[in-house]
Amino acid sequence: MGAKRQRIADKGPSFYANSPGSSFMYNAPPNGYASQPPPHFPVVRLRGLPFDCTETDVAEFFHGLDIVDVLFVHKGGKFSGEAFCVLGYPLQVDFALQKNRQNMGRRYVEVFRSKRQDYYKTIANEVSESRGSPRRNIPRAKSYDEGKDSAEHTGVLRLRGLPFSASKDDIMEFFKDFVLSEDSIHITMNSEGRPTGEAFVEFANAEDSKAAMAKDRMTLGSRYIELFPSSVEELDEAVSRGR
Repeated sequence: MGAKRQRIADKGPSFYANSPGSSFMYNAPPNGYASQPPPHFPVVRLRGLPFDCTETDVAEFFHGLDIVDVLFVHKGGKFSGEAFCVLGYPLQVDFALQKNRQNMGRRYVEVFRSKRQDYYKTIANEVSESRGSPRRNIPRAKSYDEGKDSAEHTGVLRLRGLPFSASKDDIMEFFKDFVLSEDSIHITMNSEGRPTGEAFVEFANAEDSKAAMAKDRMTLGSRYIELFPSSVEELDEAVSRGR
């Protein structure tokens, strides 16, 4: 008999870009094993989320898992209490499902398996809404607007709602009408070194930061990004918390 064919050990490309600590990410099968069915896209759907839920809340709910993206679902311009969560690799879906009916705050959250096509269809719907749907035409609360409009500008803005995968280049593209450098962008991390979904941007002056508020609630990818006037002191405090 001929020698047994040795299994090819080299890893193929993962779903996402290679990064340190990504050894558990899905790797495509070698050519010799292409007949094996590909693993499922690692996404789960959540239902029953608190209406003030943030991406950080979802990341803490799935503590210990690698969160690639969190997509909140809106209906008629309002948060539906549902979201999709993309995980680092397929096996993590089983761990995420163990959180089914566990509490986030005072509400228990249901966790279901989902599909790649459902996730991407929802992204398309969210982006479509951002381009002229009723959600963009709903007036904001008066107190909300007045609070931002009356805030003093120091040249620093805080961003909330960023995708966890957002980079400094993405933020520079978001503010492409302004002159920014990588050193002026600070993506905040939690104590475990994971992105919080927030960032601070230092503009050349207060006039630029005030003008940049025109980007408030515009989209970066599929996300609505909220902007808030901030300060160097708040920036330093947020950065130090992640060290």
